[in-house]
Amino acid sequence: MTTAATPEESLFTEPLPGIDLPSGRWVGPMWVSAGALTDSGLYRACVAEFERSGLWPVLIPHDPRFDANGEDWLVDRGRLAPAVHRVDDVDVGETLARWWDPFCCPNGTGCLRPYGANFPGLAKKSSLRVDPFAEAGNTGSILARRGPYRLALVPVDRPADIPATLGWTGMIKSTDQVAALSAVLRSWEERFGATLIVLGFDELEFSVAAPPRNQGRSLILAAEHRAFSLRSFSGQPGTLREYAAGLEHRRHWRFSWD
Repeated sequence: MTTAATPEESLFTEPLPGIDLPSGRWVGPMWVSAGALTDSGLYRACVAEFERSGLWPVLIPHDPRFDANGEDWLVDRGRLAPAVHRVDDVDVGETLARWWDPFCCPNGTGCLRPYGANFPGLAKKSSLRVDPFAEAGNTGSILARRGPYRLALVPVDRPADIPATLGWTGMIKSTDQVAALSAVLRSWEERFGATLIVLGFDELEFSVAAPPRNQGRSLILAAEHRAFSLRSFSGQPGTLREYAAGLEHRRHWRFSWD
């Protein structure tokens, strides 16, 4: 049962009729549960309703920074300007090449082997053998069991558009180009069935329906990951080649900008 909506939110008073949602309310452009999920299967049910409802579910992890900042990150005072209208104009290859930083290795460019100062380009599309939404529902439900997570429902045409829709600031230490962020996510949706399932204060997690299945594609994808979130890559041991080995057949990606 949800709390009463304001007039401008009246269209969304009952986010998902027929689904027994926990108590929650609309915060800026999205509905958020008041407490942590107690029914992990609810995430899968919300995914199944997406094509009808237009509301994509994401899990919001517990983070003490939310307590310190309240929910300013979700409303006008704490977010970037929404930029969905600019996502189509972004060239993903050029964006990741611009974010590629060859000067963050401890000694020269050794950690980037087999690549160097130049971004190697985009990995080829993998063949989809699993429905991305079904995979997202399963992975999200597994994560929800491990909790605690709050549930959020965001009105979008596709999950990749959530950062641009919300003006999400989680990557602000690296870039304020929220349209470019969603453009990369769209590309990953299309090439790997990578679907956004966790939206944290400064982290994103994805279910991956079509991960690369060989070393060559994993290597190029590893370069994309590094350009996208240098902090996530820097927290891993070894070279880009070693990082890439962990991407073969991997169905769960996590990035952080903390």
